[in-house]
Amino acid sequence: MREEWRGFKGGHWLRDVNVRDFIQENYTAYDGDASFLSGPTEATNELWAEVQKLQKEERAKGGVLDMETKRVSGITAYGPAYIAEGTKEKEKVVGLQTDKPLKRAFMPYGGIKMAEQALTTYGYTPDPELHKIFTEYHKTHNQGVFDAYTPEMIKARHNKIVTGLPDTYGRGRIVGDYRRVALYGIDFLIEKKQEDLANCGCGIMTDDVVRQREEISDQIRALKQMKEMASSYGYDISVPAKNAAEAVQWLYFGYLAAIRTQNGAAMSVGRISTFLDIYIERDLKDGAITEKEAQELIDHFVMKLRMVKFARIPSYNQLFSGDPVWATLEVAGMGQDGRSMVTKNDFRFLHTLENMGPAPEPNLTVLYTKRLPESFKEYAARISVKTSSVQYENDDVMRPVWGDDYSICCCVSATQTGKEMQFFGARANLAKCLLYAINGGRDMKTKEQVSPPFAPISSEYLDYDEVMKKYDLMMDWLAGLYVNTLNLIQYMHDKYFYEAAEMALIDTDVRRTFATGIAGFSHVVDSLSAIKYAKVRTIRDESGLVMDFETEGDFPRYGNDDDRADDIAVELLHTFLTKIKKYHTYRNSEPTTSILTITSNVVYGKATGNMPDGRRAGEPLSPGANPCYGAEKNGLLASLNSVAKLPYEYALDGISNTQTINPSALGHTEDEETKTLVRVMDGYFAKGAHHLNVNIFGVEKLRDAMEHPEKPEYANFTIRVSGYAVKFIDLTREQQLDVIARTEHKKL
Repeated sequence: MREEWRGFKGGHWLRDVNVRDFIQENYTAYDGDASFLSGPTEATNELWAEVQKLQKEERAKGGVLDMETKRVSGITAYGPAYIAEGTKEKEKVVGLQTDKPLKRAFMPYGGIKMAEQALTTYGYTPDPELHKIFTEYHKTHNQGVFDAYTPEMIKARHNKIVTGLPDTYGRGRIVGDYRRVALYGIDFLIEKKQEDLANCGCGIMTDDVVRQREEISDQIRALKQMKEMASSYGYDISVPAKNAAEAVQWLYFGYLAAIRTQNGAAMSVGRISTFLDIYIERDLKDGAITEKEAQELIDHFVMKLRMVKFARIPSYNQLFSGDPVWATLEVAGMGQDGRSMVTKNDFRFLHTLENMGPAPEPNLTVLYTKRLPESFKEYAARISVKTSSVQYENDDVMRPVWGDDYSICCCVSATQTGKEMQFFGARANLAKCLLYAINGGRDMKTKEQVSPPFAPISSEYLDYDEVMKKYDLMMDWLAGLYVNTLNLIQYMHDKYFYEAAEMALIDTDVRRTFATGIAGFSHVVDSLSAIKYAKVRTIRDESGLVMDFETEGDFPRYGNDDDRADDIAVELLHTFLTKIKKYHTYRNSEPTTSILTITSNVVYGKATGNMPDGRRAGEPLSPGANPCYGAEKNGLLASLNSVAKLPYEYALDGISNTQTINPSALGHTEDEETKTLVRVMDGYFAKGAHHLNVNIFGVEKLRDAMEHPEKPEYANFTIRVSGYAVKFIDLTREQQLDVIARTEHKKL
């Protein structure tokens, strides 16, 4: 066994790249309390103060501090850089995306127009030579997509029946197993990839074989560049890390390579906490570091994740307001052998929210089960009460599908770490699809015939059976168009914007999932309930197009633990997934779907007309799987029960549920609030629910922050929005009003 692995228990991780086996053989579960934790060091305080000063300057300049105009980003595009002059020795984790902190890189491979528009939006001038290169000599992902789009795809995109497609930005959601750099060193990883290359295509050179050989070669090149990048900082990552400090640094170099080469919709970090704890525990046992130094390592690593920035265009910022990165990082969970995977390091990562205050990044995610140690559950809940910066996902429903070494690859979606990748695919607006079913495929807003012509509903009052028959046909059309559009996009992304740095840290024989998503879910459910249980009259314009609805009588609404409405929700989800699965998906990937709409509810809502549930045209759609705003009448627990009825196996890409809870609903002291929140989550997740965003504050605080963003207490005021967190004052006013409009639960 190598000297770097002294004291570690062996296993088949010694022969093959298998980080999970290393973890299972070597981690130390912890069921104690948080009393061992240390506060920030002087270096941490100084560095974080410097970063916050830069963030304040960034906000004062309209949200961007600096941008690159001359150099195309890449793993080795920049030499060593540090947070500030003279901080090199204080930074326990080194490495920046560019040559200056918070400076945004130029990434044209996704699309030169988008890269240049990001610059001009903030007053920067694109380099004409780079423009020439990426228009005359080098094709981009965006150009490839629009060259191949059909007229039907363009029309559907324009009318926003499918929205947020990754055709103008990086698809993201690919989590490299960055732990591999620390455990094995780059040379061993290169050796294994070279073996894969030698064994690839020994027979006939089919197009799949040719493509894979080229991709493996790109991965090997990326691994060599990681060594070169680390060397510029004075580190040799060709060999395994020999201590905790190197393990953190080596891992971060792998992640740095990813964020230097991709500007994706989610650049997640993965499940690294338990892995790093093994190194920290060994160093603590050997007396090589103190607890204060261990916490400092984690604080500095998290600080670097908080500094990740990308250059983005206005339309992207409208879809994903708040400048998110979705650098999701998981803690806790259980092993398949029944052992808790909670370690001291899980406490340390959550403790960064106390040592440096709340922040959106990394997107801290607790893999939750009632069987976790009570002391950890209570600590996590206390952090939620204090910061509203943590989300929770049900380990008991994910572990049987993904094993005990999965990562959250965006907001809520899981992939097996180092074994899988996901093709991200935005959202189909099922609320708009229902309106198309009623109007024969014509759009309320543009009056265009978007789908192939269908016979519209001609009656004055809507009949449930007739609506469902037409809705079923319209969903068939939408599912087919959606999958075909995504197949085209993923093909072009692989061709022109391949994620070599991330895929180099994933098995060559990779399992692929194909992510689709639903927007407007609760509005469809309530609209169908209104049609079924009340009387819905159509209101038409002069051409006969239904433009509005008048609902007579009451109807059950999703979010009140009423099976009449909730059964419609379950059936809708199952029906859409079944239709998606009918179609071929790119590279033999496995189709999945999600109910997750991020902060783009405002954009989706602007494109969606009046609904039978009473929602008015242009109003934001409810986020994710949340009930419609104002529909929940029976308190938090009833709302949670409705969402928990949605089976995870119908939406393996995720079921997002975001709740705002007034502190008074949980108790009168922090201890009461903490214990009540734990009980609520124990019950919710025991019912099979997938996800919960926890916001603990009153709406009055949101209103005050919106009107007075200059107050110091709001500089880092963080909220959970839908699968991820943002600084509230970084949202647009429309997005802020959307968050304020969400149900505030004042009772359980």
